[in-house]
Amino acid sequence: MTDRRPQDGLPPLAPNSADPLYRQIYDRFRSAIAQGTLAPGDRIPSARALAKEMGVARGTIEVAYSLLGTEGYIQTRGQAGTIVAPDLQPQAPVAAVVTPREMPDDEHGWHRPATILPFQMGLPALDEFPRKLWARLGARQLRSVQAPDLSYPPSNGLMGLRISVAAYLQVARGIHCQPSQVFITSGYNHTMQLIMQALLEPGDPVWVEDPGYPPTRALLAQARMQAVAVPVDADGLIVSEGITRCVGAKAAVVTPAHQSPLSMSLSLPRRQALLEWAERQQAWVVEDDYDGEYRYVGRPLPALKSLDAQGRVLYAGSFSKVLFPGMRLAYLVVPEAKVARFDRICRLLSGTAPGLTQSILAAFITEGHFGRHIQRMRRLYSERRRATAAGLSAALGPRMPIDPQPGGMHLLARMEGRLTDQPLAARMLTQGLYAHPLSRWSSLPDPQSGLLLSFTNIASEAQAHELGLRIKALMSETTT
Repeated sequence: MTDRRPQDGLPPLAPNSADPLYRQIYDRFRSAIAQGTLAPGDRIPSARALAKEMGVARGTIEVAYSLLGTEGYIQTRGQAGTIVAPDLQPQAPVAAVVTPREMPDDEHGWHRPATILPFQMGLPALDEFPRKLWARLGARQLRSVQAPDLSYPPSNGLMGLRISVAAYLQVARGIHCQPSQVFITSGYNHTMQLIMQALLEPGDPVWVEDPGYPPTRALLAQARMQAVAVPVDADGLIVSEGITRCVGAKAAVVTPAHQSPLSMSLSLPRRQALLEWAERQQAWVVEDDYDGEYRYVGRPLPALKSLDAQGRVLYAGSFSKVLFPGMRLAYLVVPEAKVARFDRICRLLSGTAPGLTQSILAAFITEGHFGRHIQRMRRLYSERRRATAAGLSAALGPRMPIDPQPGGMHLLARMEGRLTDQPLAARMLTQGLYAHPLSRWSSLPDPQSGLLLSFTNIASEAQAHELGLRIKALMSETTT
C-alpha cells in the first residue's frame, strides 16, 4: 500500500469556477482513480493534511471524502488512514462532457449523475450540513456502544429514534402519534413497498397526482397496481375529478404541503373532501411530506395527517431531503389500528438502516440540533431561492418565465413558444447541467412543458445568471 500525495494526480483547483471547491476535489479524485493515477489500495492524505496542502477548509475536504466514500471509491481504515477501495475495478477516464446515454440510470430510468451537477434535484445544501457536530455525535455514540448494539437493529427502527420522530412531529407538524406508530425505513421506495405489502393488492386502483412524482407510478406498476392519474389545479389535487375517474380507488398518494412538482398547497376544502372520500370508501391516503418544512411565505402548513380523525392517512417523511441523502433514512406514521400489521410486514422486508446511523440521528433530533438546522436551512433556502430566481429570470427573460414557488427546494421554468423540455434537458446534460423535464412527470398525451431546477446548491445570483446564460445558449438548438 502506497501513500500518494495530492499533487501527484490532482490538478489545481479553480477558485473562480461555478462548481464548489468540494465538488472540484471530488471530481479530481474520481478522475485520478479512473485514470489509474490512484490505484486500488493506495492511501490518500488525511482531510487535515490535504486541506493544509491545498489551502482550503478542512470541512471542504471532508464533504468531498464523504461523497467519495458513499459512492464506494474510498474506504476509511481507522488509524491506518483512508485508502482507495481495494476491490475497485479500473474504469474508463471521466470525460469532461458526457452524452445522456453515458450517464448511469437509476431504477426508474432517470439519469443519476456520477457527480453533483448544477440544478440537480433531490439534494439539500450539502456544503451547509453541520459535519463536525454530526461527527462529534457519532464519536459519542461509538464510545457508548455495548454488545447488544452490534446485533441486527429492530426491523421497524430503533425505539430511541421512533420516540424522537414522534415528539418532533407533534411539535413541528401537528401530528399526534405514539412511537409504536412510527416505522423507520431506508427511503421512499421502502416506505411505498411497506404500504403496498400491508394494505393493497395487485390490481388495486390508486389515485396519483398528474403531474406527479414518476417513481410513484413506477412502483405501483411494478406491484401490478393501477395508477389513476388525477389532475391538479391551483388548489392541488382535484378530488371531484378523482371520484369521477375512479370512485372506488383503494388509495391516493398526495403531496399536500408542496405539490410535487408544481408546489401549490392542497387547500383546506380539498383536504376535507379527500378525507371524506377516504372514509366513505374505506380507502387510504398516503401523505408524502417530502419537504413540508420548507415554506418561505408564512409558516409551514399543518400536515394533512393532523386533520385525520378516522385513521385513514399514512404520513411519510424523509431525512434525505433535509439532512443528506447518503444516510438513507425515512419514516412512516401508520394508523394505530394497523401497527401490528406493519410490524409483521417489516420483519419480512427487513430493509431498515444501520443502528449506528439511527442512534446518531436520534441524538441529533433529541438535543435540538435538527430543529435548529431546519430553521437555518429555511433562511438559507429562502435567500438561494430568491437569488436563483432573479439570476435565471435576468438571463432567460420572458421566453422562459420562472414560477414563484411558495415553498420546496426547486423552481419551475416554464417553456413557451416552440420549445419542448425533454430535448433541452437532454442537451443541458451533455453540457454538465441538470434539469428534470416537467413533461416526464405527466401521463397525459399533451403534458405541460418546463424545467424543474433545484436551487439548494446555487450559491449566488451571479452563479445562477451565468448558468442561465448557458441554458439560453442551448435553447435555439431545441426548437421544433
